[in-house]
Amino acid sequence: MKTLPVLVVEDDAPLREALCDTLELAGYSVVAAADGGEALRLLERDQVGIVVSDVQMQPMDGLTLLHRLRETRPDIPVLMMTAFGDIEHAVRAMQAGASHYLAKPFEPQRLLSEVARFMLTAGPANTDEAPTEDAQMAETLALARRVAHSDATVLISGESGTGKEVLARFIHRNSPRSALPFVAINCAAIPEALLEATLFGHEKGAFTGAAQAQAGKFEQAQHGTLLLDEISEMPLLLQTKLLRVLQEREVERVGGRAPIRLDIRVIATSNRNMAAEVAAGRFREDLYYRLNVFPLELPPLRVRRADILPLAKLFLRRYAQKMQRGAMEFSAPAEQSLLQHNWPGNVRELENVIQRAVILAPAKWVEAAHLFLPAPAGVADEKQSGRPEETATDMKTLERQHILEALKAAQGVRKVAAERLAMSERTLRHKLHQYKAEGWLQEDGD
Repeated sequence: MKTLPVLVVEDDAPLREALCDTLELAGYSVVAAADGGEALRLLERDQVGIVVSDVQMQPMDGLTLLHRLRETRPDIPVLMMTAFGDIEHAVRAMQAGASHYLAKPFEPQRLLSEVARFMLTAGPANTDEAPTEDAQMAETLALARRVAHSDATVLISGESGTGKEVLARFIHRNSPRSALPFVAINCAAIPEALLEATLFGHEKGAFTGAAQAQAGKFEQAQHGTLLLDEISEMPLLLQTKLLRVLQEREVERVGGRAPIRLDIRVIATSNRNMAAEVAAGRFREDLYYRLNVFPLELPPLRVRRADILPLAKLFLRRYAQKMQRGAMEFSAPAEQSLLQHNWPGNVRELENVIQRAVILAPAKWVEAAHLFLPAPAGVADEKQSGRPEETATDMKTLERQHILEALKAAQGVRKVAAERLAMSERTLRHKLHQYKAEGWLQEDGD
């Protein structure tokens, strides 16, 4: 995947040139600025993958630049350069959100290593990643990218459908373990009797039906990342065993005697208030603190409304490509309908709505009717002259809308419409006669 340019911010011209030369010789594209103010102006028009900035500069120094970037562009990694032994500036930079720091003088290879470690990539987003224009979500992604470089256990909380597993995969992809296994287990989807063996594995003959030894999810994730999805649904007895595994970093298979050492990164998710679960006695307090080393909370989609259209357009491109529909776009009324909906099912609901709309839209444009969303509260239904009132709340209505849109796109030619609808002309003719009798169609197709 293509890398974005490196922005070098350094007021010492010879040093700035040397830094740029080092990066360019390593194959990076580079843009340069002499101080923080010039860097901010460059960022207004250029996209970069990392900022490498000196701390001591005039008139805007590196720490001021860092604070401004954390407010406006929290997604961009920032690598700070400090004078040798100036630990105070290094600490302040890390506290303010710097990805890392380099103490001058440093070897060129050290610079290249740190840039490669934190550099963002260009090109199309991974299918598991989502764009964001919401400041709170951008900050969450920036925190996720920072914790990804450590092995700290992460607890991701948020309502169902907000994308907790997507964020977990984002952390894995941005971690040193990215080329190693990512193993996910939904603790709520596996029967309690099977969950222990699924997690820890079992030896042959450990229980009825155990015809052969089987590695558990912990072993399968060795050297990679294990996602414990909906951890709050785990039974209390199993929570005790999980706590020991996390503490000792070793696992014993069911029916086994030899412990197996583990080298894994653990991420857990929950759609519940974990502190409340602990208070109610449904979740072990010691396990909660073991998992909650680095908490991340995903806001619901109704809170991050700036992300509705970017996400919708991402899903539209994805499903249009998957269904070989070519380029598709939302009409203005469709976009308005998306923005007015409250999205109780969050991002998962939005994705389902867009997938359905791609199926229903007969041509390039996705209209509001193809989204099949309820009218906003307080908005009266508009009745069309000469037609019965339509509530658009059942599959029969959905099918009728789809067929009439296809007929219109085919300019009334039944054969063409039938081919697009993947139905016989006879079936289409029957449905059109039915719609005419019900008052939905004034004239038969040609």
